[in-house]
Amino acid sequence: MTTVRVSQRRKPKGGGILRMLAGAAIRLAVAGAILFGAYMVYRHLIATSPRARRASPPRQARLVQVIELDTCEYVVTVKQNGQVVPAQQVTLQPQVSGRIMEVSEDLVPGAAVKAGQKLLSIDRRDYDILVRQRHSDVVKAERDLKVEQGNQEIAKQEYELLGDVISEQDRELVLREPQLAAAQSAYESAKAAHEKAELDLARCEIAAPFDAIVQRRHVDLGGTVSTNTSLVTLIATGQAWVEVKVPIGQLKWLTIPRANGQAGSRVTLRNPLAWGQGRFRTGRVLRLHGDLEPQGQMAKLLVVVDDPFCLRAENSEQPKLLMDSYVSAEIEGRRLKSVFEIDRSHFRDDNTVWIMNKESKLDIRSVQVAYYGTDKVYVAEELSVGEKLVTTNIAAPVAGMPIRLDGDSDESGGGVTQANDRSQSAGRRRES
Repeated sequence: MTTVRVSQRRKPKGGGILRMLAGAAIRLAVAGAILFGAYMVYRHLIATSPRARRASPPRQARLVQVIELDTCEYVVTVKQNGQVVPAQQVTLQPQVSGRIMEVSEDLVPGAAVKAGQKLLSIDRRDYDILVRQRHSDVVKAERDLKVEQGNQEIAKQEYELLGDVISEQDRELVLREPQLAAAQSAYESAKAAHEKAELDLARCEIAAPFDAIVQRRHVDLGGTVSTNTSLVTLIATGQAWVEVKVPIGQLKWLTIPRANGQAGSRVTLRNPLAWGQGRFRTGRVLRLHGDLEPQGQMAKLLVVVDDPFCLRAENSEQPKLLMDSYVSAEIEGRRLKSVFEIDRSHFRDDNTVWIMNKESKLDIRSVQVAYYGTDKVYVAEELSVGEKLVTTNIAAPVAGMPIRLDGDSDESGGGVTQANDRSQSAGRRRES
């Protein structure tokens, strides 16, 4: 038989456990001592290592460009567009009816006609006959009046013979006063009818009422016309008007007449497309309309131009104003004296400008604007002659910041360089 032996584990004794605990405690103590020593070395290295002091660099002066301010005189000019319209325009209509028998050779659109010049002629034969008839009526009425006057003389003689035999009530009948009044009235009526016939006869010839340009002819030779027929449209050549719309706020700069004879602001009219560059016409402000333009709330000025069609010898080389055309109007206003002219690109927000003061620092100064031009701004106060206007755009402007001109020394730049050198030296020491 095989014998199986079961070996039993022996229990450690009490002295072995104490030795194990003591060994573990020693190992923990050594590890703690090492960690504490490492921490103290780290503290010592941190406390004794060199440090680079961080110095805030001084502000570097900004390089700018400036212009010296000086005063000037400026004539306020209001620039707007306007439309040319006739100052005087009429469409002639006949006052008698009939057939057109004659048309003037000058009755052509665009032709110039003089005041009183015959333009058209209506058949006058019927009116000539009527004049002769009315003349006959006048002769007959005049004869009847003379006969009645003779009868009245005879009646007066008979009345004187009768004396007081008849009453005062019958006196007018005896003296034939009603018959004489009727004869006198018939004579006057015949004369008026004769004058009317002569007037109608004269109206058979249509003449120009003023110096004009023929705009349109509505009838031709042989046409029959009545009192409602349009014959010809004429535009006066003496003057033309230009209607200009102006913002309400700019009216205060202009001279606007309130009565005839007063001089208004001078106006220069240009139309480069039709006249070419450099050519212009002049006019003057005549009146201000009493209402505003509905859409844009603009005031309407009336500008008058003499001899728009250049018919006078002195204006023969001038450009002509065409009716209904659009022109640009430059209206001269008041004269501003001792103002500073500033380009709009140099005019800052909130009505301020940038000035370089005597300490070479930025002065953000509020100003009072006298007039806003298209490209310029004109300031009357808050500035002085010789001050330096900063024209350079600064990204973040701050009042009092240092600025300099090209060629000026920048002392703060050296300080920044020295600080950078010190920082680099400290970094090299720290690395070593």
